[in-house]
Amino acid sequence: MQKNLKLVIDAVSQDKNLDRAVIIDALEQAMVHAARKTMGATLDLEASYKEEEDEIELFQFRTVVEEVENPDTEIIVADALKHDPEAVLGDALGFKLETNKFGRISAQCAKQIIVQKVRDAERAQIFEEFKDRVGEILSGYVRRIERGDLIVDLGRTEAVIPYREQVPGERYKPKDRIQGYVTEIKRSSRGPQVVLSRGHPGFLISLFEQHVTEIYDGIVTIESAARDPGSRSKIAVHSRDSSVDPVGACVGVKGQRVQAIIQELNNEKVDIIPFDEDPARLVCNALRPAVVSKVIVDEDNNSMDVIVSDDQLSLAIGKRGQNVRLAAQLTGWRLDIKSESKLNQVSSDIKEKIAKVPGIGTMRADILVNEGIKSLEELSQASPRMLVRKLNLEDEEAENVVAAAKELFEEEQMLANATAEPEMKKVRTADEKSAANTDALFGFFKVKLNGISDVHARAIADAGYKTVGDILADSADEVAEKTELDLEQAKAIQQIANSHF
Repeated sequence: MQKNLKLVIDAVSQDKNLDRAVIIDALEQAMVHAARKTMGATLDLEASYKEEEDEIELFQFRTVVEEVENPDTEIIVADALKHDPEAVLGDALGFKLETNKFGRISAQCAKQIIVQKVRDAERAQIFEEFKDRVGEILSGYVRRIERGDLIVDLGRTEAVIPYREQVPGERYKPKDRIQGYVTEIKRSSRGPQVVLSRGHPGFLISLFEQHVTEIYDGIVTIESAARDPGSRSKIAVHSRDSSVDPVGACVGVKGQRVQAIIQELNNEKVDIIPFDEDPARLVCNALRPAVVSKVIVDEDNNSMDVIVSDDQLSLAIGKRGQNVRLAAQLTGWRLDIKSESKLNQVSSDIKEKIAKVPGIGTMRADILVNEGIKSLEELSQASPRMLVRKLNLEDEEAENVVAAAKELFEEEQMLANATAEPEMKKVRTADEKSAANTDALFGFFKVKLNGISDVHARAIADAGYKTVGDILADSADEVAEKTELDLEQAKAIQQIANSHF
């Protein structure tokens, strides 16, 4: 351990990119540990590296006492004076020890301590290096795939892209280049773990920041983003400079900027939306390419009724509700898409109910619905003063209208409650039938798939699989998604199903 220490310290420091003080501290602790291994664990020892002599000096400290009880840690006054003529009771005297008498086992233990200390220091340094990089995009190469998770080589450390953070349809193999958005830096027994995501909205935002100079410079800002990873994304942008078109800046000349982003997202569609301070206008922009006819805003419930023409309804909703779902995520409002014909039908029904209130009639019902009264309940809670102003009623007439509306609403509620109980019984019966079917499928798979666990059989039955062939017809990824099991468990289930055939 004492040969060419300076060369060893410099080499390890340079190789591991660690401070020399960390290496020296590890060597000193290793020397103390080796001494205790050989000479006893109760000794009061201290090691110190002398750079001039290029050696580690080891000292045993003993306290000066009148009567020795423990010779390993104490020394009588007479012996202490031989070592130091100025020694007094209570002093701690250091005695230099020879380090060349440590055995092979002690040296091996010392080596393990040095390796562990250097490794701990390296992990701490890597954690400090990456802890402030949450929200950035990192690039690396796929090293291996573990249970569906991608392990990415970043150079100094490894990152992981969990299965849930991957984009459906993307496939990678070892040595493929990959980018990911840093969502978290975790400490673990194997060192700091960098968690990446390719499905996070932040990944889309960071890509625009990389490719659009105006965003990087702060001229154009990204107000919000929403993603359906692997399929479609929406991003709302705003310009602080009236001379700069935010959408045009993000698209780039001949679409070069947005095409580079789409290529990195494996051809995921990206809708760039101009941001507007008016929530209704923003919702209209977010629902593009559908054309919105009318928006009814309910600020109290943070919701909007969006009215579109009949031929625009399917476009506004999108495939499996994707367009309206992304628009809702982008704007932060709950959106209810209605066609004009549906709205007219609903308005007609509401007018008909309100018109039945004594003192209202058809014409006044039209006025109230146009003013935003949507139900008998709202009319029963309306202010008589408002009815006086809108319908040109006397005070007593307005109060009678409110009272009559309240009475009709209560009758409507009583009728609804009377019919609710039989309906609940029907629903309960349907639920019981569904549960019975699921239990039957659970028993079927337990019998047919020899060796399958109860948990896995229940997961397959709950997922809606009805035959063994149905399990094999899906990919392992699809089985994992439907059963909410991990990819390895899904593959194991398919192997058992294949063995059945």
